[in-house]
Amino acid sequence: MADEAFQSLAAALRERIAVIADRELYARDPAAHLEKLKSVSEKITSLAAALPQPLAGDFAHYLHRASYAKALAWLEARA
Repeated sequence: MADEAFQSLAAALRERIAVIADRELYARDPAAHLEKLKSVSEKITSLAAALPQPLAGDFAHYLHRASYAKALAWLEARA
């Protein structure tokens, strides 16, 4: 179950990176791009809050500070 929670979070973090990289959507419809970014960011917050506690200190720090690239790297290093 815990592995599934971490995998879901990693998928959401990858999704956020993809949204940020979607320059075509940003150029075509900045409001829609922002909404997608907000949506995936809320999903990340929700998934992170549901993780089993306590979290490793560095990983918790990355999530708290929204250092999502570092959080994803942390997850991938332990997969």
